[in-house]
Order: sequence, then C-alpha cells, then structure tokens
Amino acid sequence: MQFHLNGYHAGDPDIADLDARFETAPPSPSMPPEVDVLIVGCGPAGLTLAAQLAAFPDITTRIIDAKPGRLTLGQADGIACRTMEMFAAFGFAERVMREAYWVNEVAFWEPAAISDSGFSDQPTPITRSRIIQDTEDGLSEFPHVILNQARVHDFFLDVMAKSPAAITPDYARAFRDLTIDNDADNTHPVTVTMTRTDAAHEGEVETLRARYVVGCDGARSQVRRALGRRLEGDSANKAWGVMDVLVATDFPDIRRKAIIHSAEAGNLLIIPREGGYMVRIYIELEALGTEERVKSRNITADHLVAAAQKVFHPYQFDVKQIAWWSVYEIGQRLCAKFDDVSTDDMLTADMTSRTPHVFIAGDACHTHSPKAGQGMNVSMGDSFNLGWKLAAVLRGQAAPHLLHSYSAERQAVASELIDFDRELATMFSTRPEDRANPAPNTPDTQATPNTTDAKPDAEAEAEVEVDPAILQSYFIKHARYTAGTMFRYHPSLITASPDYQHLATGFDMGMRFHSAPVVRVADGRAMHLGHTIKADGRWHLFAFAGAGDAGGDAGDMAALCRFMADDPASPLRAYTRAGADSDAVIDLRAIFQQPHTTLRTAQMHPLLVPVKGTLGLRDYEKIFAVDHKSGDDIYAMRGINRDRGCMVLVRPDQHVAHILPLDAHDALTRFFAGFMLAV
Repeated sequence: MQFHLNGYHAGDPDIADLDARFETAPPSPSMPPEVDVLIVGCGPAGLTLAAQLAAFPDITTRIIDAKPGRLTLGQADGIACRTMEMFAAFGFAERVMREAYWVNEVAFWEPAAISDSGFSDQPTPITRSRIIQDTEDGLSEFPHVILNQARVHDFFLDVMAKSPAAITPDYARAFRDLTIDNDADNTHPVTVTMTRTDAAHEGEVETLRARYVVGCDGARSQVRRALGRRLEGDSANKAWGVMDVLVATDFPDIRRKAIIHSAEAGNLLIIPREGGYMVRIYIELEALGTEERVKSRNITADHLVAAAQKVFHPYQFDVKQIAWWSVYEIGQRLCAKFDDVSTDDMLTADMTSRTPHVFIAGDACHTHSPKAGQGMNVSMGDSFNLGWKLAAVLRGQAAPHLLHSYSAERQAVASELIDFDRELATMFSTRPEDRANPAPNTPDTQATPNTTDAKPDAEAEAEVEVDPAILQSYFIKHARYTAGTMFRYHPSLITASPDYQHLATGFDMGMRFHSAPVVRVADGRAMHLGHTIKADGRWHLFAFAGAGDAGGDAGDMAALCRFMADDPASPLRAYTRAGADSDAVIDLRAIFQQPHTTLRTAQMHPLLVPVKGTLGLRDYEKIFAVDHKSGDDIYAMRGINRDRGCMVLVRPDQHVAHILPLDAHDALTRFFAGFMLAV
C-alpha cells in the first residue's frame, strides 16, 4: 500500500481522515435534508456499495437499516474466488483468508452396493466414490473460502469508517416509501420517507431528498415494492433444512466439503465452517404439495438432526450444539429490470434524458437456492458494478446515461445464475439411479440465460433420477461458474467488441481481469499485477511492451506515454481536472519483458514516474517486468503478443473493457468519448 504522499502522519494508514486516526466520530443523530446517494439495507450488497462510495468525500452517502445495529450472525457463508479478488481491491482479502475455512477438496458419497453392505435388511450405507480438487490450478490467486457473513460485514464497516468519507450506518431507520420527480430541473428527484425504530425516537418519521436511491433491502424489498417491480419465478416445491452445528462424528470427510446421495434418506451437503469445529449441513426434506409452504410443516431442529443422521448411516452424527438453523424452499425469482426506468420508457424515450434514479441490488432483484453459494457473491457483484458508475456520474466524469448499463449488465448475470441454480438444485434433489443406466441429457454446456416465465414443473422434476456420477461431472465442469470467474459483460458502451482479442488471449473481453505475477521494477518486489487495482473508481490501462522495448524514446511505450501526457486528444488530458494527479481518472502502468534489473527508470517517460501530491513526490510503483526468477511469465500465462505488445483497459470493477494495439491512440480516445465528460 502507499501512504505519506502528502506528508508523514502517525497512526493507522488505512484511516484517510488524519483527525480520526485515533478516534472515530459518532454517527449523526438525524438525517440531512438532502444526500447524493441513499442506500437502503446494510446487507452485503448495501455495505459493498457504501464502502465503494466512501472513497469519495465529495459524494454525500448515507446507508440506513431497520435493525438496531450491526449483524452478529449471518446466514450466507461461501466466498467465491472472484469475490476474494474484489475484497483485495477493498484491502481486506488477507484478513478474510486468515479467519476463513479454505475449500480445497470436495468429496462425493453415494449408496454402497447391497452386496458390499452385508446388511440387506438395513438402510443402504453410504460410501465415498471420489475426492476432487475444488478449484482448478491457476483459476485465481485466491482460494474459495467459507466465512460467516457477519465478519464480511465487519470488514466492510471498517473500510467505510476509515475511508475519506468516513461513512457509518444509520441503524434503526425503516424505509417506508419513495416518490420520483422526473423534472429535469430537480437536482434531488427522489423523496424518501423513513421511520425511526430506536426506543428514544420510535415512530418518528424522517424525510430526505436524494439524487439516487439504491434498494439493497433483501428479498422482501420495500424499495422494489415502491418501484412496482416484482420477483418473477416459482418454487420447485422442495424443502431443505440448514443448520450450523458442533458435532461429534466418525464420518471421515466432516472437514471437507461433501455431497452425499443416500438411497432412502435423501441428499445432504456438508460445508465445513471456519474455526476448525463447526460445520454447516444442508438436508433435503420431503417434497411439498403443489400449494404447500414449508412453514405449514412445523419442522423443528430435532427433525433436521434426525434427517441428517439417517443420511449419514452407518456413521454416527451426535450433535452437541446448534448455533443456527432454518428451513427454506427452493425457488428462483428474478426482476425484469433493476432500476426505475420502465421497458416502455427505454423503447420510446431518449435514453440520455430519461436516466435511472432508483436501483435495486442483491436479493431485492434476484433470489435462488444456496447450493451454488452464489447469493452473497452475486449481490456484492451488483453493487461493485453500480458503485463506480454512480461515483463517475456524481463527480461529473461520466454522462448519466452510463447508469443504464447497470440493469442491463447485472440482470443478464442474474438470469444466467438463475438457470445454473435451477439445474444444480434439481440435481441435488433427485434420487440416485443405478449406475448401469446413466441419466440422459448430461449437462455439457454453461448455463445460458432463460426467460423468467419459464417455470419448472415440480412433479416432472420429482420423477427424474440422476446418477451421482452425473452430478460429479456437472460439478467439475461448472467449477469456474461457481468460482464466479465465468461472468462476462457483452459489448456495450463500456465494453468493446473483441476485435483485438488475439493480442491478449488470456484476458477475455468482458470478463474479470485475470491477474498474474510480475515484478515491480523500483524495488524488485514480486507481486500480482491485478492487486494494483483498488476500489477507487479509476480506470486502469495496462500497457504491455513489445519485444525489445525497454521504455526508451523510440519505442511504442514511450509514444503511448507522450500521447497520453501531451496530445490534446488524450483521454487522460480530457478527463483529468486541472491540479489533480495524472492518475486520478486513468491509471497507466507499464509491463516489460526484460528482467527488472536491466530496466532503467531514468529513461522512462515521466508519466510512468509521475509527480504527485501536495509535496510533489514521485510515484515509483507504475513500472513492472516479467518475473524471470519464478518462471511465471505474464506474457505466456495470458497469451500476450510478444512482438507487438498491447494495451489492456480495465474497468473500475476489474472487468476487461478493451484490448488495443499500443499505437491505437485514436481508438482509445473514441472509446472513452462514448460516455465520459470532458472537464
């Protein structure tokens, strides 16, 4: 990390406000009359958005929640590799890894053959059929981990409190309603009313006006209701129980993620928890009737324990303590739009004039089963997508029509997730069949978007029999999807078409920037290039030098730097305000093929060692080289053209926006001109 740019100051360098380094001010007892952004809901989606907007002290952001205080026990726990990459941008990935359970392997269990059990009159015992690696090598530099949702909240709250805007949640405030005034002259078009729920002010109504409102208030979202939006979809008429338990057992894979198919007692999923002792168990329960709801069954924790014990036969499963338990119905539901602009408006109105002012994110706009562990991950991805766009518009860097891209991009992602989740949940809930007769239609392609009105036929699904081997094959094939690394944004205003994909085949256009090792030239530190991307709203331009280019005046790298620094058409000059650091909007970094000890900083263009801050200090951390010592060559690992090199432009949310030749200066200018505003 970098600090001391504007002078030496003692204390925690993570805290941006110097006066608050040793003491944090208490939250305001009342709401201001106007804000730039109001976030409703302190769940993962809301806190991700608040943490991102907290980087901008010139944006007034408030976040409210009806709860009296911070979450102490969460229900979500799986953290995908892609989400860990996002956490690195916020600066707390290492803290998560230290506390979390690492999912290294997955065990598959199935019914033993009757002849193997020796007890034909007893329930069929289970036997392990396979252990596989959870995440393929090289998929991400971060692991797939399990950690209580409340701890993730704590880390985000810490980031918020220490950031330049020093945001703390306004708890005990329940959202009531909102109205939108689309008059172009109204700078704060959304009026929100809320009710205080704390004992000292219970029942008091507060009103404020906002430029933008984001509903992150869960599956029963009141913001969604106020917009007239609905979650469309259906339940699969299957009930599952879940419990976090401390258990004494002789089951050999209790500390591995495990999928168990039993012959008579249903199916079960094991997710070991952090700390070394606790484990989460998902247990299949009996099918529900066509119009039946799970609450009518009066299922207790004892029912869940008894059901789990039957599945674990012949192993003992003695529950010593239940930390938390619940029963839920499998269902996949999705909103048609994630903002307040109607489909009719999009067809008839000028999209540059009718821009959204209210958004929904996370469970407020998509719900699904927890089997794939994607709920919390995709919810945070929603906010990570939206946050930098709101900041760019509010700070006058981008045109408001950029905000249309949020619903378009994230609704497509959620639709893919719904399809994937429906298929996976069906496989979990069907009984195993004789391995001599494998099930037809083995899934062999990634889940594709589907219409939200395509409802599953629960009775038909109940009759399907899936060989455990089929589920294993499906799980292995779609591990990248579960890891969160398969989401792709399609060509749009902010994601170019893949015309030059051949220059960097390992950086897939529209997908997340797949980090790789490099060496920082200034100090010889081996590190990951992707870790230079922070959640600060900046665009990142990685320039990979061609063969023989060491940064000298005659090379393409120097020519690119001269264009960016001096040409009036340069996007860096067009969008960076006078007096701001040269990397305030577009962060240019260079990567060379030579060993780092042979490169000379003194011969590099000044843009690669820029003068910054109030003291005019140089930033020496923008030049990198291939890691020749370890052999992890980023050019080879990511398919970068060695002869020509290339530019890889990365969005503030870590997705690849463009790949261009090093000399394609005009194309770079045209790309930014589509949505950015010149200062």
